[in-house]
Amino acid sequence: MSTHHHHPHPSPVVGNFNRAFAIGIVLNMAFVAIEAFYGWKINSLALLADAGHNLSDVAGLVLAWAGAWAAKLRPNAQHTYGWKRASIVAAVLNALLLLVAMGALAWEAISRLGTPQATEGETIMVVAGVGIVINTATALLFMRGQAHDLNIRGAFLHMVADALVSLGVVLGGVLYLWQGWNWIDPVMSLAIAVVIVLGSWSLLRQSVHLLLDGVPERIDMVAVRQHLLALPGVAEVHDLHVWAMGTSEVALSAHVVLQSDPTDVTTVLHQAEHILHEHFDIRHATLQIEPPTYAQHCGLRSGVSSGCC
Repeated sequence: MSTHHHHPHPSPVVGNFNRAFAIGIVLNMAFVAIEAFYGWKINSLALLADAGHNLSDVAGLVLAWAGAWAAKLRPNAQHTYGWKRASIVAAVLNALLLLVAMGALAWEAISRLGTPQATEGETIMVVAGVGIVINTATALLFMRGQAHDLNIRGAFLHMVADALVSLGVVLGGVLYLWQGWNWIDPVMSLAIAVVIVLGSWSLLRQSVHLLLDGVPERIDMVAVRQHLLALPGVAEVHDLHVWAMGTSEVALSAHVVLQSDPTDVTTVLHQAEHILHEHFDIRHATLQIEPPTYAQHCGLRSGVSSGCC
């Protein structure tokens, strides 16, 4: 029996986003101040609501940045994996923060539907137009890493959603100027809440799934097993587990049973490492190689036929 541990190497795609977080936070804080001031000045719930949401996004960016920073801390004797899971916790808190903020927004918008108030369509359109530019620029800062890191994806999707919401506020201002509908302001606020809740729910579902050691959605467990079983000299795979160490790094452990004792263990390990890296981007794999005689007595072999253990 032998155990092979493939040490992870940082993905070249997921780089350092410190500068992106810093710029995004500064831009959005400035916009929150502008939007809140004009929302208060012209009594626009849509602007005030969007300012509140952008403030929660600033908090979300801070959370995501903290999670990304903590994930880079080196392992020690008390935290042998380091703090990689902090990025998953940040994604969960980010989604919960958005859901709470949008619940408060929806409640206020519903209460105002009964007593709609006049506002200034031109000001709404100009301020929200600035929001489109700022949120789009911030989203572009995170575009490079969003496909490989759930924490970065959360920041990216929030900024994209904000740009679309600001576009909706502009349309609301146009409709107000065109038709004079006082009720369009709270209705647009409700629309904002619905859009963001839908996006936040997906982020919450995925991040909680990872937090509870669920298999990342991009990993096909059946395919992983089949690729390992297809290796020359491999007879069986059991006690197979895949989980997320963080929002961008996946780990695997498995018992690999050889067909016969003389099988070239080194070749099997190198081929398994290559397949897991190239096909599934799994960079942290721990494989226990078992000769047939040992595998018969392995206490973790009971789940072989289940296809998941």
